[in-house]
Amino acid sequence: MLLVSGLTKRHPNALRPIFRDLNFSVLAGQIVALVGESGVGKSTLLNCIAGLETAEAGSVQIDSQNMMSLAEAERARLRAASVGFVFQAFHVLPTLTVAQNIAVPLLLTRVPVAEHAGRIGTLLDRVGLADFGARWPASLSGGELQRVAIARALVHRPQLILADEPTGNLDPRTANEVLSLLLERCREQNTAALIVTHSAQVAARCDHTLTLTPDGLAA
Repeated sequence: MLLVSGLTKRHPNALRPIFRDLNFSVLAGQIVALVGESGVGKSTLLNCIAGLETAEAGSVQIDSQNMMSLAEAERARLRAASVGFVFQAFHVLPTLTVAQNIAVPLLLTRVPVAEHAGRIGTLLDRVGLADFGARWPASLSGGELQRVAIARALVHRPQLILADEPTGNLDPRTANEVLSLLLERCREQNTAALIVTHSAQVAARCDHTLTLTPDGLAA
């Protein structure tokens, strides 16, 4: 589902690249942890995969389409249709209800409005928030907000989830619950996932771990 080949990214005027010649894949339904020291480029790699940053060389194929060969408008369409994001800081919109937040990807991908209520209701139930659709984000705990973020990331049935420290702002018990939820839902929908994490506990529960170092990837 995700194939990264020869990916190289540099900062302007830097003596060495952030990363060079990265090669790896993530299959449908596979959960891969991406670990490494702070500053090694893990979040930058996620941004390059999503087409939010450009790399100097290599290719990123999502569902057989090369993100790097597309014009910006085409990248945005592929990103909206095929990628779901889960962030450490939740990024739930405070002026929208829980249901409205989850509906955003459906609007961006032009899923028929008649399908919205069913999809949103199903995912709210799956993430344990069945009665939360009309509530405002300000009334939710951190764990509940991350559950909303997971539902939003999956509602349009993407091929790939990119998660950047999705449990980083949560206490250990809530982090374990949220991680279980994310893994279960990705496997249920056969969605590939790449999860950036500093947590050995999170990495241990994934199917495979990649370590990003200044010298490249170590599997």
